[in-house]
Amino acid sequence: MIRAYRRDGSAEVIGTEPQASNFLDDFIWIDLIKPTLEEEHFVESQIGIPLPTPDELKDIEPSSRLYVENEAIYMTASLIYRADSTYPLLTDVAFILHRGRLITIRYAEPRAFALFSASLLRLNGQCDTGAKLLGHLLETVVDRTAEILEMVASRLDSLSITIFVNRKAAKRRPPRFLEDKLLDIASNHQLVGKLRDSLVSLARLVTFLQSQPVVRRDEDAAELCTIVARDIQSLGEHAAFVGNNITFMLDASLGLINVEQNAIIKIFSIASVVFLPPTLVASIYGMNFKFMPELGWNFGYPMAILAMLLSAIIPFLFFRWKGWL
Repeated sequence: MIRAYRRDGSAEVIGTEPQASNFLDDFIWIDLIKPTLEEEHFVESQIGIPLPTPDELKDIEPSSRLYVENEAIYMTASLIYRADSTYPLLTDVAFILHRGRLITIRYAEPRAFALFSASLLRLNGQCDTGAKLLGHLLETVVDRTAEILEMVASRLDSLSITIFVNRKAAKRRPPRFLEDKLLDIASNHQLVGKLRDSLVSLARLVTFLQSQPVVRRDEDAAELCTIVARDIQSLGEHAAFVGNNITFMLDASLGLINVEQNAIIKIFSIASVVFLPPTLVASIYGMNFKFMPELGWNFGYPMAILAMLLSAIIPFLFFRWKGWL
């Protein structure tokens, strides 16, 4: 699909039927969403420059993602989408500046694009050049990234409250509670990792964009790029902080699981020690030797039972006194 935007923020879906020459000159932003080969060839014929293919968008070489060719500035960044789902993903988006126009090519629906297109009408014509438009779009992308980071931080706060509780509340937890929480921690860790990858690609893009003459000549666009660069740097530091918190929570959860398992093993160990002396007494009097004086006693059986009880109670009281139970 081809969606084109005018300077006043109005949008129009463009078809590939024959149009007048230079039909797309009326638009400042051409957004190609999962374009077909026919749509790509149509836009190429209208603007006069080649468009990158999906395979070229996936190339991770800096020279392939950021370059200038035929008076057009080609830039590719990895943006996160489906951040609210269980499996967040990264998608490569191409940004092209050519003769005061912005062309974007994407094969997914990052929410930042929907937010930005909805806000174009409120900008009141501030985006009169492609460079300014790209600056505001990148600003929206960074704002969306900050929103996702805040969402992750909120999730971690909730996880921290449920994991680090007092001992009485911990005893009321269902079985395998902490093991299930490890999956939530891993999900947030994966999301933060993808956010950091996205911020790295955005930082490279903005640095490259700031070095271009078309941006340096435009004071507003240059100022926007400077603001975006500072925001990306601060978000990178915040993402590192959140990542460290996730690592701490993962280590702490594994430690709590080990403590719970050790407590269970300790109970079995103490139980075996408590029942070992009674077992010894029962084993002695269970032998079938002929000459055992106790076998002829009238109170031999009650005395054996009493000896087994005392041999179990005394170690139990000792363990309680030492605080091992």
